[in-house]
Amino acid sequence: MSTLTAHVFRLPDLGEGLTEAGLVQWLVAVGDTITVDQAIAEVETAKSIVELPSPFAGVVTALHGEAGDTIAVGAPVLEVADAAVLEVADAAAQSAAHEGYRAEERAGSGNVLIGYGTSERAGSGRRRPSATQGAAPTPTPTPTPEAPSTRTVAVRSPIVRRLARDLGLDVHAIPATGADGAVTRADVLRAAVDHAVDGPVDGTVAPGSAGSSSPGEGIDGLRVRARDRLSPLRRAVSTRLSRSRTEIPEATVWVDVDATRLWDLRREIAATGERAPSLTALFARFALLALEDHPVLASRLSEDCDEIIAFEGVNLGVATDTERGLLVPVVPRAHALSVAELDAALRELAETARAGAMPPERMRGSTFTLNNYGGLGVDGSAAIINHPDVAILGIGRVLERPWVVDGEIVARRIAQLSLVFDHRVCDGGYAASFLRRLVALIEQPLRAYGRV
Repeated sequence: MSTLTAHVFRLPDLGEGLTEAGLVQWLVAVGDTITVDQAIAEVETAKSIVELPSPFAGVVTALHGEAGDTIAVGAPVLEVADAAVLEVADAAAQSAAHEGYRAEERAGSGNVLIGYGTSERAGSGRRRPSATQGAAPTPTPTPTPEAPSTRTVAVRSPIVRRLARDLGLDVHAIPATGADGAVTRADVLRAAVDHAVDGPVDGTVAPGSAGSSSPGEGIDGLRVRARDRLSPLRRAVSTRLSRSRTEIPEATVWVDVDATRLWDLRREIAATGERAPSLTALFARFALLALEDHPVLASRLSEDCDEIIAFEGVNLGVATDTERGLLVPVVPRAHALSVAELDAALRELAETARAGAMPPERMRGSTFTLNNYGGLGVDGSAAIINHPDVAILGIGRVLERPWVVDGEIVARRIAQLSLVFDHRVCDGGYAASFLRRLVALIEQPLRAYGRV
């Protein structure tokens, strides 16, 4: 009989130091035949929701986990057996079992292999009279009493029995379609699929599980309504921000800027036939110009904190609010883009991130971060540096406010800019110089028009 070897697909290293992923949904079921590189599940990492491709082809024999579960890197995801091996093994096992049954029948035993049930052909367990014997009537068989909670099942293949056990199924509860009432591998796989469909598939947490509160539990006089486990994304954000707060001695400088001229010139800055660029794209472009004169703010510290690593150019991280939480996808080599190109890149980046389709590789490698929290309806924020960056620029709402111009109070469009920086790489004077340069570009945009 052929030896059945199942391929175990284990969660691979998804990069960026990720150690686990949350199972969003299965894209296959037990019994399905899959091909190499076929997507078998959607998982949520600390970066985004991605599809897992299978490195194996064959028949799915086991799924490890349900929607909502967390799978550690290196843990089993699913098991796949080669379809040809399954067929050969099944046929060989059934042939061996059948020969064993015939041998037992010829020996006069009423039992088939121990643990594999009986068949109707075994009758009363007595040998059939030969032609030379008399025509004496065959004694009426005495029925064998059965346990009231089970039925006699013919499971001819040890592989089928093991498959049912591995899938957590009771063979006595599986409808049999094989010859003489035998339970086949197809019956087991069909029952496993039905069991999976009937079970919870919406990712909800069952009462009494790790993600729920105990009945009547209370803390400080208040009844606990629920306990919700942090998602992989929230745990990653927590780890990164905690590291930032722990390792980086940060400082903040901020300034109000008059963006009225920039607001009025948006459409003139756009090329003929093109849409006016967003304020975010314009602020980003001016920040990149200011970084040319202040490259330390787009550098990194070495692991031992003994060196400042300077770069030729900037990979711009952009804080993006999504339904899953805050993501920081990256525009690589943003310094080389025009306003129109930067605007298109930012729009595509935001749409992809909010759709949950941002691949992990697009959320690493930033050297400077931009956070336009004005879109959230706030004016200021004590932002946290996106480690391993050394600075983050925040932009508040652009609102009409009273402003003094030439000794008169007039309505102007004002925004607050804040720069949080790592005090190890520079001092407040350097950070303030960056903000002054940025303010000059925003308030006098035509001076930078040729470089936009």
